[in-house]
Amino acid sequence: MADKKETKTLERIYNVPLRKEFQKAPNWKRTGKAVVALREFIAKNMKSDNVKLGKEVNDALWQNGIRNPPHHLKVTVTKDEKGEVKVGLFGFKKKDEKKASKKETKIAKKEEPKAVPETTTKTESNKEENLSIKSEKKTVTK
Repeated sequence: MADKKETKTLERIYNVPLRKEFQKAPNWKRTGKAVVALREFIAKNMKSDNVKLGKEVNDALWQNGIRNPPHHLKVTVTKDEKGEVKVGLFGFKKKDEKKASKKETKIAKKEEPKAVPETTTKTESNKEENLSIKSEKKTVTK
């Protein structure tokens, strides 16, 4: 049998406490300090210095501005074979999953045959009736 190469990825969910760290900084630098604290927490717990924060995590940190970051942040962390750690917001779908689901729905819609009505529609039958009434009126008035 052929040897299968399995990718070893480690995935964990953390609720990161940020309040103790960002309270050590002045209020105009608090969110910056929270970002640094998040990176340090993930680096310590995942045992890797190569930490990359996702766009949605950054948006969640900066949502209330520079002076008021969230006290806790729930994140999903994945570590690949190379030691690269990616941090995403908990419960947030990845772009690849969204794109795949959109493509599947588009393909499914294209494959569905469109139903063609066999009988005439109401508008067509109304037009025929109107034409017959007009022709009768013309014959009567002559």
